[in-house]
Amino acid sequence: MKIGVISDTHDDVENTEKAINIFNMLKVDYVFHAGDYVYPGMISLFKKLNKETIFYGVRGNNDGELMGITRQFDEIENAHFLNEFGKLLISSKNIAIYHGTNCDLSESLMESQLFDILILGHTHIKRIEKMGKTLVLNPGPLNRNFFSKYINDGPCVIIYDEKRELAEFININSTQNVK
Repeated sequence: MKIGVISDTHDDVENTEKAINIFNMLKVDYVFHAGDYVYPGMISLFKKLNKETIFYGVRGNNDGELMGITRQFDEIENAHFLNEFGKLLISSKNIAIYHGTNCDLSESLMESQLFDILILGHTHIKRIEKMGKTLVLNPGPLNRNFFSKYINDGPCVIIYDEKRELAEFININSTQNVK
């Protein structure tokens, strides 16, 4: 199983398309979007995912147009909108996804040790951290406006490869790291 994680796209079409290209190049089995699409039409970009890829998403605090989001997900084959929180069993892994709007709830989900993988967004802080049995993944924001052009850090996605037991950031502007 190979998972792609993305969050906080905040209407950045170009960066979202770059991320989707990376997911397709790496042939991920699943893509999880931890919310803050902002404009529901952003979701339609994920129609470009490989046909075999299953797409899951949750709502972020900047995603006010719930009916529009639901409609966009319904128009994509293999796409599932989980509203504010989702939990799934995939390849014997208990996976949860939550935007992270409530910090206390995020902490409780981490501390609960109920999940093998917990996918978060919201904070705009990149994070790959093992907390007990739970692997916490937050790719940070994908929107370019959250980064300074003077910092050598930029928009990333996370790729989790179960076979290699490895989660890593992939900078969407530097695909030389893509294997």
